[in-house]
Amino acid sequence: KYLSTMEDITNFTIDPACLGEPPLAMDVIKDLDVFGICLYSMLTFMACITLLLYLEQCVYVYKKLPYPKKTTIIWISGAAPVIATMACLGMWIPRAVMFTDMTSNSYFAVVVYKVIVLMIEELGGTHAFLNRFSSKPFKISTGPCCCCCLCLPWVPMSRRMLFILKLGALQYAILKTALSILSVVLWTNGNFDLADLSITCATIWINPFIGVLLVFSLWPVGVIFMNTKNYLRSVKLIPKYAFYQIILVLSQLQTAIINILALNGSIACSPPFSSQARGSMLSQQIMIMEMFLIGLFTRNLYRRTYEEISNEAPEEKGNMQTSLPEHDV
Repeated sequence: KYLSTMEDITNFTIDPACLGEPPLAMDVIKDLDVFGICLYSMLTFMACITLLLYLEQCVYVYKKLPYPKKTTIIWISGAAPVIATMACLGMWIPRAVMFTDMTSNSYFAVVVYKVIVLMIEELGGTHAFLNRFSSKPFKISTGPCCCCCLCLPWVPMSRRMLFILKLGALQYAILKTALSILSVVLWTNGNFDLADLSITCATIWINPFIGVLLVFSLWPVGVIFMNTKNYLRSVKLIPKYAFYQIILVLSQLQTAIINILALNGSIACSPPFSSQARGSMLSQQIMIMEMFLIGLFTRNLYRRTYEEISNEAPEEKGNMQTSLPEHDV
C-alpha cells in the first residue's frame, strides 16, 4: 500500500496552465461552453447597460445643473459604470487585469476626493461653507482613523481646517494614481507580482502603503459628513454616502479577500486559468453584477434637480417652530 501511494504521488502531474500566465482573450473564447457563453454575454450586457444609463445621466445632469456641481456629480456617479466597464474588459482579456484594475482604482481615488467636494458644493461652495460653519466646533473622532478616540476635542472650523481636510482626501487621489503607474512600470520589468510577497518584491511595500493612504483619506470625508449630514438630508446625502462606502468595500476589500484566497490556493485552478487568474476572473464577474445594481440605485439619487439648502439643520428648524407659539403667548 505504501509503495502504491508513492507511485500515485510520483505519477501526479499539474496542468501547465495552473502555473502559467493568464490566458489570452482568444483562448478564453475558445474554451467557453454554452453556459460560459451565456454567462459572459449576460455580464457584458449588464456592463453595457450600466454604461449607457450613465451616459444618459451625464447628458441630463450637464443640461440641468450649474457648474461646478454638475462635473462633481458626473464624476462621483461614474464610479459604478467605470468599475463595471473595466471589470468587463478584464473578464474578456485576463492579461489586461493589471491595467483595468489600475484604471478603476485610480478613478475611485479621485471619487474619494470628489465626495468631500460635493458636500461642500451642496452647501453653496467654499465661501458659503465657511460663512455657515466658521468657528463652529466640528467633531473629528470619526472613522476610520479616530473612531475609537472619543476623547479628542471638537475643533472649530476655519479656512485652514477646511484646507487640511481637503488635502487629506486629495493626497490619496494623487499618490494612488502615481503608485499605480509605478506598479505597472515595475510589473513590466518583473519587479511587481501580487503572488510574490517576499521582502525584495515591490508588492509588499507598495500595497500596504496604499492602504495607509486610503485610511487617511477616508477620515476627512467622514469628518465633513458627520458634521453636515443634517443640513443635507434634502439632497439625500446619507444614501449617497452609503453607496459610496459600499463601492469602496466592494472594489477594495472584496477584491483583496478574493486575491488572498487565490494566492493561498483556496480557489482551485481551472485550465486555462491558474488559481490566481481564476480568482481575478471571479472577482471581475462578481464586480460587474454588483456595480450594475449599484448603478441603478445611484441613478435615482443623482439624476434629479436640486433645491437651495436651508441655513438651519432640520432639528434646529423643528426647535424654532415649536418655540414660536410659546414666545407669542
